[in-house]
Amino acid sequence: MLNILLSNDDGVTAPGIQTLAAVLREFYHVQVIAPDRNRSGASNALTLDKPLRVNTLDNGDWSVQEGTPTDCVYLGVNKLYRPRPDIVVSGINRGPNLGDDVIYSGTVAAAMEGRHLGLPSIAVSLDGDTHYETAAKVTCDLLKRLQKSPLRAGNILNINVPDIPYEQIKGYRVTRCGSRHAASEVYSLEDPKGNMLYWLGPVGEIRDAGPGTDFEAVEQGYVSITPLQVDLTAYKAHSLIEEWLENVEVKQE
Repeated sequence: MLNILLSNDDGVTAPGIQTLAAVLREFYHVQVIAPDRNRSGASNALTLDKPLRVNTLDNGDWSVQEGTPTDCVYLGVNKLYRPRPDIVVSGINRGPNLGDDVIYSGTVAAAMEGRHLGLPSIAVSLDGDTHYETAAKVTCDLLKRLQKSPLRAGNILNINVPDIPYEQIKGYRVTRCGSRHAASEVYSLEDPKGNMLYWLGPVGEIRDAGPGTDFEAVEQGYVSITPLQVDLTAYKAHSLIEEWLENVEVKQE
């Protein structure tokens, strides 16, 4: 039976991860290891300045106190989950992780950590907060495919599911990341002691939702599957940087 390490960034009691755990446990062995609270936007952060505490909940799930999604997967794979899991699944996230969202997403980061530790990994997000069962069924479908024919590529699969009943899903599309305009809004308020408080504003508006993007697929009722890679090297820029170095004279002091 497939051993799944299930994590997220919405917190261990979030409806997305609990719905997914319940559905997956009908077919697989699942251990939930997730943050004790919402850590959305944590990206790939690791906790290095203090120890981590792990609590066992009444249902057997493990809650990492003040831990990030990356902490949870790191602990799970390297220490807590025995035997070692076969795959890391992250989600179901409340809300999509489309386009530039993947840079900040703790959901995607948990999958990235699984991939970094040598395991196949997928991140699952719902474009809303209603039809978690749809995303859970989609996840089961994809896991069955992965068991039958494992992927050779060392990529993360970033899955985004329309927030509609499962029967209305039109199919699957392999997509690229779209993009958003840069976010720029900051809200401020002065507290009673005269100190300023600041809240970061919402994400930027969609800039690229054209053909082949994850935005387009979800909007049209398809499940978006975007393969992501960890290697951020801009290989096409190598020659440009080499030329720049050759043409710039640096005076020695």
